[in-house]
Amino acid sequence: MDHLSGARKAAVLLLSVNADEAAAILRYMNRSQVEAITVEIAKMKRVDAQIQDAVLSEFNQLAEANRQISEGGAELAEELLARAFDDERADDIMRRLRGFLQKRPFETLRKVDAVQVLGLVRDEHPQTIAVVLSHLDPAVAAAVLANLPIAIQGDVARRIARMGRTVPEVMKDVEQLVDQKLADYAADDTGGGLNIIVAILNNTESTAERQIMMSLDEEDPELAETIRNGMFVFEDILQLDSTAIQKILRRADNKTLATALKGANPAMTERVFQNLSQKAGELLKEDMEVLGPVRIRDVEHAQHELVNIARQLEDAGEIIIARGEKDDFIV
Repeated sequence: MDHLSGARKAAVLLLSVNADEAAAILRYMNRSQVEAITVEIAKMKRVDAQIQDAVLSEFNQLAEANRQISEGGAELAEELLARAFDDERADDIMRRLRGFLQKRPFETLRKVDAVQVLGLVRDEHPQTIAVVLSHLDPAVAAAVLANLPIAIQGDVARRIARMGRTVPEVMKDVEQLVDQKLADYAADDTGGGLNIIVAILNNTESTAERQIMMSLDEEDPELAETIRNGMFVFEDILQLDSTAIQKILRRADNKTLATALKGANPAMTERVFQNLSQKAGELLKEDMEVLGPVRIRDVEHAQHELVNIARQLEDAGEIIIARGEKDDFIV
């Protein structure tokens, strides 16, 4: 048995189950593993009964030990193996099992792109974001950091720079949080594709983007609106030039503007008042004070109205909303 490679043993195992079950198992493996195993299957004319029994027995032992580790810890699994096998055999199984179980922190995040990571962490505490980014590929971490809200980018960078060894319990809590959000993200009806198509369209030339969105409007209006909501959000108004912001403000009524700013960050509020006359600014402040506490859904609705105004102005060619990292301008 020891002379058989892992791929060979996996091939024997797959040949011991039906085709549908074998196919389901292969779907959990990466490309190189699938290729190695299928090569072994293709080379095998028949499976020796003794080898098959030995492979199935080893698989059962590993599966049982793995179950014990998940339920009762490694020490219990080691004790059970010591009772069932001789010392050499038990040590061999535990050594391989620990190799299977060892993983780098945030291993699941290494399989997703920067856009998805950003969606998972952007609303978390800066310290949580710093812990996650410090364990990712530098290129991915850089892309996420660059697209975090400007107000927290420096804070996150500072926390990463000053970070020592993370307490294992804290690491475990953060990993569980990320894994749960990733599971929820995958289960979402819109799927991971929404953030990806938003990123693609944000980097698409305006004419092509409009053609794509017109096509989506005809085929799936609800999806098209969801994509629009992701492509330009209230916070993005902060990135517009003063002329564009002033045009939006002229079209918005004071109540809508006052309600929207109730949930805005200080930078957004300051930018709005910078683009109002002194008298208009005083009136807006009075309206905000009169409003008092406002429900979150009312704030979101008002912010959505301002976003719609921005989109209407863009469609009319009155303002330019930058897409992606850069835009081409005729000068």
